[in-house]
Amino acid sequence: MKVLLDTDIGSDIDDALALAYLLKHPDCELLGVTTVTGEPQKRAEMASAICRHAGRDEVPIHSGCPGALLIPMRQRHAPQAAALGNRPRRRDFAPCTAVEFLRQTIRANPGEITLLAVGPMTNVGLLFALDPGIPSMLRQLVLMCGRFCEPREQEWNAGGDPHATAIVYGAGGHTRSLRLVSLGLDVTRQCILPADEARRRFSAAVLEPVRDFAEVWFEQAPHVCFHDPLAAACIFEPELCTYAEGSVRLSLEEDTMGWTYFDAESKDKPHTIARSVDAKRFFDHYFSIIGY
Repeated sequence: MKVLLDTDIGSDIDDALALAYLLKHPDCELLGVTTVTGEPQKRAEMASAICRHAGRDEVPIHSGCPGALLIPMRQRHAPQAAALGNRPRRRDFAPCTAVEFLRQTIRANPGEITLLAVGPMTNVGLLFALDPGIPSMLRQLVLMCGRFCEPREQEWNAGGDPHATAIVYGAGGHTRSLRLVSLGLDVTRQCILPADEARRRFSAAVLEPVRDFAEVWFEQAPHVCFHDPLAAACIFEPELCTYAEGSVRLSLEEDTMGWTYFDAESKDKPHTIARSVDAKRFFDHYFSIIGY
């Protein structure tokens, strides 16, 4: 499976856990990593540190968009980058090369790539706007984005750049050959480990740099929620979740900016959302791939 990962690694710890999973999965051909939101070059350094530690320095990494399209960036810093220390990594990332890298890579592999986007949608929204043929050239687009099954509330990735998110879902609505699957917050937050249990289970060699980043995360949170790893795992094990097909609409109104609405009764059903997850089965799968 050819995969591209677009990530805001460096804020929540789940991005790093998703990257480690992709590096270890025997059926994953990771074609590249792109970073997004504030301090994207530092985020690229973090991705590089994980890849280099895993012996995968050949994976291309590109720094992406540092700001949202039309609203102020609310995620200005990558706090976990403070834990990089002297860890070996690339440091020479040129700014804003991610979108063109994604475009060229997808065009070179038509119909073969799964694009996994687990941060605000700025890079992907720009990609679709600049090259409208790209959505139809993807095998599928998998997002950790939105909130669909519970009372309305903004989800971080959807709301981080709502205008870009609207472009992404609009592309899914107009390009019939694009399979767009969303893992929403109401499902992903069911996969949670308390900090002490996470520390105990993060023993695999590939997670050594992730453990350092996690300690920064634990300064503000008592647990790890595996939002992004679940989205990654569902590429290879879709039966971990149940799904519904319908249409996703994103609000750009001031009072509900970034809220996602799912209509299972719509005539067109261009979008798939996760409805539920078997959390135990997910954790068994994740740690069987990542190691102990």
